[in-house]
Amino acid sequence: MERGLLWLPLLAVFIGLAWAGWHEYQKVQAYEAWAAQFDRSKYDIKAMLGQRGDDLTWGRPTRQGPIDLTTLSLQAIADLRLEINGQPVVDETQPAKGKVELALATASGETYRIPFTDSDLALRWEKALHQSLQALKSASA
Repeated sequence: MERGLLWLPLLAVFIGLAWAGWHEYQKVQAYEAWAAQFDRSKYDIKAMLGQRGDDLTWGRPTRQGPIDLTTLSLQAIADLRLEINGQPVVDETQPAKGKVELALATASGETYRIPFTDSDLALRWEKALHQSLQALKSASA
């Protein structure tokens, strides 16, 4: 009887882990359906991000799909930078511990922040968006 009672908390942990895994699996499935419409996309536990042409769309992942969606045209972006703990990253070898965000500033003064869990992925997105911005500027010139 005592052995059964000792294993009960372990059973509760396994049930909790199974529920959390199923919950995350449903989020990933919702992301895959949402991401099909984009040229490039990313998913992590903090945000979903997609790029189609000149438009960026991001939001928070849920089991039903993304919520709090925001769409911004690359043409509206005046400044784009990667930030760690609110400080701009000036050197790619800088330690990437802390709150990683891609900050998008518009000409009207608004700043949008897209959170990332992986600093390497955030750096790749920053480079790709800089290239897209350069291509837009050269095409309009």
